[in-house]
Order: sequence, then structure tokens, then C-alpha cells
Amino acid sequence: MTACDVYGPVAPSFRLDGRRALVAGAGRGIGAAAALALTDAGAHVTLAARSADELERVARQVRGRGGQADIMPLDVTDPVAVARAVAAHGPFTILVNSAGTNRPALITETRDEDLEAVLALNVKAAICLAREAARGMIDAGLPGSIITISSQMGHVGGPRRTVYCATKHAVEGMTKALAWELGPRQIRVNTLCPTFIVTTMTEPMFRDAAFRDFVLSRIALGRLGRPEDVMGALVFLASDAAAMVTGSALMVDGGWTAA
Repeated sequence: MTACDVYGPVAPSFRLDGRRALVAGAGRGIGAAAALALTDAGAHVTLAARSADELERVARQVRGRGGQADIMPLDVTDPVAVARAVAAHGPFTILVNSAGTNRPALITETRDEDLEAVLALNVKAAICLAREAARGMIDAGLPGSIITISSQMGHVGGPRRTVYCATKHAVEGMTKALAWELGPRQIRVNTLCPTFIVTTMTEPMFRDAAFRDFVLSRIALGRLGRPEDVMGALVFLASDAAAMVTGSALMVDGGWTAA
């Protein structure tokens, strides 16, 4: 008779002790919240973003919670710089692709430079970061978890968000393909899909009462999201609690896509 026969199955741990995580876009908003969530679960975090000052602020918060953090100032839209930085600081067993942007506009008013900027950060950078993190995991023979911060807009459409929706649908496709490519290596690949989260980037949007009312009308829980709303879901996807979860999109949208 085994222990399982006597006590039943044991739930896997949400802890991340001894694991090294790279968080891209860690300087603020969802990326900063992700870094703190991973810290609280025991991971050592490496913080990547353009602004060293923002990274130092988040690193101080990590250390203030008793965690370990390194900073990696980096333009994630530069594939050569990404490859060098990830190779120099890795290998990592967790990647959080949180770098992203949006430039809302009607498609007839979308400028080429805005199209290129949003595609470069939301799609190209996500693919390059996943590629380099996966290379490090494979070379080191390590299992891992790659998590891309997608959006509810990766599953539905929205006015003035044609380009943004296109990029988020793209990373959903990337995730499904990578789940099959990397599954044999025990590297899981998923997306986390929030609704509108109040951050320094999105806060100005909600000063428009009509837009705020439109958003709230689509959220079954009746409130805007907060950065902490994504923290538990992120730790789940990074941890052994999600050991059989890959190629999936975890909705944190307050019910938006349930309509």
C-alpha cells in the first residue's frame, strides 16, 4: 500500500523557490505586478525594460519583500540585444512576456509608424524573447514555463483596436504552436488574458466617461481590473500547479468574453 492509497493525491505546489524568472516589461503596470507575484512565490527575478530607473524602483520593492532581483535594461525590440542579454543572464525557467503597447485609432487613421511600433513590441519582441528563453532552457536541459501577457482582445474585437487585436490574436497563435514545439522538452507555453487593467498607461483612457462606461458595461463583475488581479493567475501558470496546462489562454477578464 502506498502513501497515495492511504491519503489520496497531493496537490502540487504554487511555490517557485529556486527558480529564475525573466520578466520583460517589468518597469511598471502588469509587468511590475508579475515580478512581485513571482517574488512572493519564491522566485529570483530578472527585470527587463528600457528604463533603468523604473527597474531599480521595482527591484527595491522586490528586495523590500525579502526577494532577489537583478535588473537588465534592454530594448526588447532589438533581437540581437535580446539574444545577448538572455544568454548572459540565463538560463531562466520562467519567462513572462509583459512588454506591450497600444495606440488606439480607427483603421482609416492608423499611421504606418504606429502599426510598426505596436507589431514590433507586441509580436516580434514576444517571439524573440520566447525563442531565446527556450534556447536557454533546452541547452540547460530544464523544464520551464513561458507566459505571454495577451488580452481579452486576443479573443474578441474592439473599436479603435484593430492593430492591437491583430497583435494579441498573433501571440495566441504563437502560444499554441510553441506548446507543441516545446512540449516534448517539458516547457509549457500559455497566455494570460486580462481585461482593462488600471495602470499608468491605461489610466488616461478612463478619464473619458463614455469609454469608462462602455468598458464597465462589458465586465460582468462590474469593475475595472487592478494589477493584483493578474498576480495569482500568473503564479499558477508559472508553478507546478499548472503542470498539465499548455497551449491555453487563462482569461482574467471579469466575464468580458463570456457574453
